[in-house]
Amino acid sequence: MKKIVVSAKSVEEAVKQGLAQLNVSEDRVNVSVLEQPSKGLFGLIGSKGAKVELEVIPDPIEETISFLQNVFRTMELNVRVEKQSDKDGVLLNLTGSELGILIGRRGQTLDALQYLTNIVANRFSTSHVRIVLDAEQFRERRRQTLEQLSERLASRVIRSKKEVVLEPMSPQERKVIHSHLQDHPSVKTYSKGEEPNRRVVIVMR
Repeated sequence: MKKIVVSAKSVEEAVKQGLAQLNVSEDRVNVSVLEQPSKGLFGLIGSKGAKVELEVIPDPIEETISFLQNVFRTMELNVRVEKQSDKDGVLLNLTGSELGILIGRRGQTLDALQYLTNIVANRFSTSHVRIVLDAEQFRERRRQTLEQLSERLASRVIRSKKEVVLEPMSPQERKVIHSHLQDHPSVKTYSKGEEPNRRVVIVMR
């Protein structure tokens, strides 16, 4: 955590100077008064100014972005992190030329990295933070793929009158299947098995 000590004629002036040095607002720091100002003898001899310590309160998202940048540096990857607003929380979108290694097979590496980023963010937050990690709209493309897959498999169930068991999926991907087929007139879905091998099952209603 970044902290500085500032001296000035008054506590208020010391805090003001410290905020200017750190280039942050007052709600982003913890202030500790190390020494109160004193006028000294007759208000002249031995007078002392105030001394305060300002400690920057970590921002969960900034800390998470810094964590990701360190990971990419270690992997020698040229990847940029862009922060965007998202209805489910904070979206961090990765852009670069070598994203395949970060996405992994069916997004498994991206999911693992997202899990770690949420741990980092919530370590620095007093309230729950939810971060979605994406790489050039991979999650949207994956969602469309899963929805199309669910429609094809629902049709197979209707034709054969036999249940279809999908391959193991993450909770997020299972949710896509369940949500897409929840209002289907002929089939329904449920999950079975234990993580990480939990699967979606599509059956006749």
